[in-house]
Amino acid sequence: MVAALLALVSIGVGIGLRVVTYNVHSLRDDVGALALLMRELEPDIAIIQEAPRRWRWRTRCARLAHSFGLYYAAGGLPALGNLILTTLRVRVESTWHLRYPLTPGRHMRGAAFARCTVPGTDPFVVSGSHLSTHDREREAQATLLLRALDSFHDPVILGADLNETPDGPAWQMLASGRTDPGSSPTFPARSPDRRIDALLIDPRITVDSCFVADTPLAVQSSDHLPLTADLTFPHHRAHFVEQGREFMINRKG
Repeated sequence: MVAALLALVSIGVGIGLRVVTYNVHSLRDDVGALALLMRELEPDIAIIQEAPRRWRWRTRCARLAHSFGLYYAAGGLPALGNLILTTLRVRVESTWHLRYPLTPGRHMRGAAFARCTVPGTDPFVVSGSHLSTHDREREAQATLLLRALDSFHDPVILGADLNETPDGPAWQMLASGRTDPGSSPTFPARSPDRRIDALLIDPRITVDSCFVADTPLAVQSSDHLPLTADLTFPHHRAHFVEQGREFMINRKG
C-alpha cells in the first residue's frame, strides 16, 4: 500500500526554484534600476558576476543583496567578484571558492560555490564564474572549473559569463552532459547580438522555462542582460516516506 502511494505521490511532483545569472558590470550603471529589475525577477538564487571584490566588499555585497531582497551566501573578494545570493527559503550548508592562476597583466578570476538545500530536496551545488576574455586563458580556466564541477556527486547549477559563444571550446567543455536552456543573446544589453552568459543545469534537474529579460530596466542596469531559468527539483525519498506515513495516519483516523 505504502509503495503504491509513494509511486502516486512522485508522479508530476517537484519543487520549483528560480535562478538568475547576471553580470552587473561592476555596478557602473543604474543601481536603482538594477535593484528594481532583480525584485521583479524574484529569484530564489542569484549568481552574480562583477560584484564588489575590493574595498569594503562585505558591506557592499550585503547592501547589494538587500537591494535585491536576497541574502549573501558566498563570494565577493574570495571568489574575485563572483557572488551567490539566495532567499531564506534556500539553506546554504557550505561554501568555498576557486581562484584561477594569474596571468601577469590580466585580471584575477575565480569561481564561487555553495552547497544548498531547499526543504524537500536533496543537496545541490550552485557555482558562479566569469572567464577570461583571452582565448587560451579562458580554456585553461574552463578546464579547472570543469574539474571542480565533475568532482561533486550532487546536481550542479552553473551560472557564468563565459566570454565566448556556445560554439567556443570553453562553453562546449562546460556544457557537455548538462542542459543548456538559453537561446537568446545576452550582450551587449542595448543591442544584444551574442550569447556569452550561460546557465548550465544538471540533467537531474528539470528546466521548465528560460528567458532573457530585455526590458528598459535591464538596459539601464548593466551592459549584459540577465538570464533566468525556472527549475524543478525532484523530492528526495525521505519526503515521500513522510508523506506516506501522514496519509496512513490520517486514513486510520
